Amino acid sequence: MEDNNQKNVETAKRQREHIAHDPNYNDISYRDRISTVKTDGSRNYLFPKVPQGKFANWRNISGSFLLVLLLAFPLIKINGNPIVLLNLIERKFVIFGIVFWPQDTFIMLLMMLSFILFIILFTVTFGRIFCGWACPQTIFLEFVFRKIEKWIDGSPAKQRKLNEMPWNGHKIFKRLFKWLIFYAVSFILVNAILWYFMSFDKWLRYAVEMDQHVSGIALIFIFTTIFFGIYTWFREQICLIACPYGRMQGVLIDTSTIVISYDYLRGEPRGHQKKGVTNEETALGDCVDCHACVDVCPTGIDIRNGTQLECVNCTACIDACNSVMKKVDKPSGLIRYASEKEISTGKKPGFSPRIIAYSIVLLGLLSFFITVLVTRAEVDAVILRTPGILYQEVGPDSLSNLYNIKIINKTRIDKHVNIQLIDMKGQVSIIGGEMTVPAENKIESVLFVKLAKKDIIGKNINVKIGIYSEGKLIDDAKVSFISPN
Repeated sequence: MEDNNQKNVETAKRQREHIAHDPNYNDISYRDRISTVKTDGSRNYLFPKVPQGKFANWRNISGSFLLVLLLAFPLIKINGNPIVLLNLIERKFVIFGIVFWPQDTFIMLLMMLSFILFIILFTVTFGRIFCGWACPQTIFLEFVFRKIEKWIDGSPAKQRKLNEMPWNGHKIFKRLFKWLIFYAVSFILVNAILWYFMSFDKWLRYAVEMDQHVSGIALIFIFTTIFFGIYTWFREQICLIACPYGRMQGVLIDTSTIVISYDYLRGEPRGHQKKGVTNEETALGDCVDCHACVDVCPTGIDIRNGTQLECVNCTACIDACNSVMKKVDKPSGLIRYASEKEISTGKKPGFSPRIIAYSIVLLGLLSFFITVLVTRAEVDAVILRTPGILYQEVGPDSLSNLYNIKIINKTRIDKHVNIQLIDMKGQVSIIGGEMTVPAENKIESVLFVKLAKKDIIGKNINVKIGIYSEGKLIDDAKVSFISPN
């Protein structure tokens, strides 16, 4: 008996050493298929079980918090502006109360580059954790639509049964009731997202004057229908097929990246076993092959096959596995947040050279961005010659040119400005007199620049115009002055 036990232990050890090099050596057919497509090519609709555990509780809290933020953010104002506004039509962007205009394109570019680099660094370090915890697609699907679906259709087993049954009165009623609620929720979400692009106050005015904005209302219903289609039928296919971030994962993560991992050294070889039976007696690992990790996966994969494109790091499999481990008296953490290097060596690796390099570049880029943001001009002026108009004779000894002027006030106070020539004799006349630029707004006008003929040398000379406020030069612009000389 002891000889048999010893033989089993040695066999298990050899198997585990082999698994350390290829955890899926028994069956690699999973590489040739995806979970949402059947063998005949038709769509395989997933009905994942609802996970229960520590991570599920935290995800419920964070998901609810993010949903509240989605609805509350457009209502929060800083100095009269929404906390976030991306007004593409007026080309006005507000990020945490700071207003950006087209003249701040360079700053916006730096901010975008910093954000992209942060995503790369975050993915290199923690994998696709954003997808499972903060992505709007996941938040809407898991914490809104699937919860509504569970309330209407019941458990995953009942949902599957309802999906497979023929169309009858019961199924038609359930489907129409669910689709009606799904469409209403999609309408609410589309409008909530719209608040980020036109502000809640403006949306409210449009809602009151609905008959004057028929095209806008039509667009809202078009996007509502798209949302409805995504969360009714397309669902996890967004993550598997359409999302570019999922595709980036394959080139960003490495063996040091912390992802949701299956400890194959501890779990293999897998097999059914009773509570209280030791691994030495069964020559098996800790995995009891219960399939619980697959049953709760929202993308239908088996995490025991290793890191895969479809995995969104949602932690559902961790909770499911820990629950089973507790029932069979085995330690938790068979599936956990860990890197491949940690699983294979048993040691937690430090920061990889890639993480250090990305961090240094990100810190440098953020420092440059903050410096440019802090030192940006309070007022920007754009002065251009009015197209199609040449010079005008003003009396026997003077000429004038016509210009269009646009001044953007980035401060939170009104600016009274006047225009003067710099380092040159002449006169500037603004149509309408002195200009007042409202706080965090812009104003456009027309002005004449008049020069004496004796001061004009050549057909095209450069003239420097200064914009003054309270006697202080706040901006300047160079323009060309055309004459017949």
